[in-house]
Amino acid sequence: MTLQERLAADVKQAQKERDTTRVSVLRLVRAGVKNAEIAKGAPVDDAGVIDVIAREVKQHRESIAEFAKGNRQDLVAKEEAELAILFEYLPKQMSREEIVAAARQMVEQVGARGPGDKGRVMSQLMPQLKGRVDGRELSDVVSELLTGA
Repeated sequence: MTLQERLAADVKQAQKERDTTRVSVLRLVRAGVKNAEIAKGAPVDDAGVIDVIAREVKQHRESIAEFAKGNRQDLVAKEEAELAILFEYLPKQMSREEIVAAARQMVEQVGARGPGDKGRVMSQLMPQLKGRVDGRELSDVVSELLTGA
């Protein structure tokens, strides 16, 4: 079963269970997938669906940070609930230790010497770890490794 088929089946199931939060989140993802297909001009594969979900995760994380700044705990809780639903459709997230190990290996592979080589390391790492790691966290780890912090 492809990820799109799973999303469609889960929307139907959530509708039967009258889980409005899950229905709205999954419909939003399906709309994003449809927009990606239109932009691409062809159907997207599971990797394309994961890209859409990863964008939604990033957007929810940014919203959580902003709502927390504004002291809106009700909206933070809503965004966190939606984020939990999105994580069900992403590959297992990597731990900080796994991220550090992968980044270290890539730094050695690329032969990076300092902070100026961060772009080369990131351009190699991101396609490998897409959907399994937050880009900001990966960037922080690579920066730490290259500055020797």
